[in-house]
Amino acid sequence: MNGGETTAAVQRYLNLLADVPSDTTADPIVRELLACAVKRLHLLCAALLQRSYPRLTLPPTNLQSEELLGAVVERLLKALRAVRPGTVRQFFALANQHMRWELNDVARRLDDQTAALGLREELVPALESNGSVIGPVARRILEAIEGLPDEEREAFDLVRIQGLAQEEAACILGVSVRTLQRRMNRALLSLTHKLGDLRSQRAGQSK
Repeated sequence: MNGGETTAAVQRYLNLLADVPSDTTADPIVRELLACAVKRLHLLCAALLQRSYPRLTLPPTNLQSEELLGAVVERLLKALRAVRPGTVRQFFALANQHMRWELNDVARRLDDQTAALGLREELVPALESNGSVIGPVARRILEAIEGLPDEEREAFDLVRIQGLAQEEAACILGVSVRTLQRRMNRALLSLTHKLGDLRSQRAGQSK
């Protein structure tokens, strides 16, 4: 099933889901929906894990994209009992949100385990500089991304964090590629304004 077929199939199941009364179980439709979207969800999990949370793929966590996918599917099974996204864009926005929540939970557990081990003080800077998502700089970057307006955050998340082609991201969001590019440009300008001092700090450290 290609990207366009997946998008159309997801929308069909969302339409069916919308017709189910709120007091009636929709689990069979939800399971069919997730089965239809599983390949794209797996790609999104793998991209987000490798690009934004690479530390979690290393010991002691050794998190794999398949494990993340399983956890996200479980989260969505529960979430879709209460939330009924009406569009493909809303569905994948919900999925992306739960991916980030799951990864942040894993990162916090790793942080707690690391603190409990009583690592020597000289090892802490190394942990924060080797791709860990739990360092203060990484936290600040993630908070800046989360603080973007919804449309800009979705565009930035799909293209720059999860690595989708602009055409596929535009398809998921239901907009033209040009509109997606405008949202990306606004997001980048906003992040540059909020995080510009980090670039200055790196430049100073490299001298």
